[in-house]
Amino acid sequence: MAAPVAAARYAIYFAPAPETALWRFGSAAIGYDAATGADQPIPEVAGFSPERLREITAEPRRYGFHATLKPPFRLADPTDAAGLLEAVARVAASCRPFGLPELRLDAIGGFLALTVAGRPQSLHDLADTCVERFDPWRAAMDEAEMARRASAGLSERERDHLARWGYPYVFDRFRFHMTLTGRLADAERAALASALSDRFAAIAAPVAVDALTVFVQPDPAARFRVLARFPFG
Repeated sequence: MAAPVAAARYAIYFAPAPETALWRFGSAAIGYDAATGADQPIPEVAGFSPERLREITAEPRRYGFHATLKPPFRLADPTDAAGLLEAVARVAASCRPFGLPELRLDAIGGFLALTVAGRPQSLHDLADTCVERFDPWRAAMDEAEMARRASAGLSERERDHLARWGYPYVFDRFRFHMTLTGRLADAERAALASALSDRFAAIAAPVAVDALTVFVQPDPAARFRVLARFPFG
């Protein structure tokens, strides 16, 4: 992989290990394996052309299969990628693995994702830790980016989070999800949910949160890729 450049963005995600059935399921569903950087054929779904399936999954394909812990950010001066990776390694070494409640396919704001029920404390503690501990590496958003995000119908609390942390859906607004599609009309969403539910049922198993994974987007036109994965201590 080419060396990250100044325009690169980094993110701290939960991502299943590449050898797991869950990673293979998610990567196939969005048509992209962020561990290898390679496209994947999206399994056929009755009533959907291959071209339509690629359209539906274009947005999650840009980010790779994951659940966000620390949302994408550019590096602040004078930090660097090496320092960020060292910090992530230290945090991961201080964590202990824990299990997720049963994953389920759900609709969130018009798109399909794997979610968990309720607010598991260990999961939310980890997300909160990542938001806070890695914030010194985050460059502040420029005015245009701030205005674009602030115009998205946010609540006052979410605007406060955006101003302080660069992202509105953190802490009390955090919701674990692993995105599988873009926004869909009701009929398409129902049809695709049925197909994805059947496929997921075939591989569903307990999921351990046992590592932090750093993804990198080398430039704004590129997709995110796995940069490094740090197992918990």
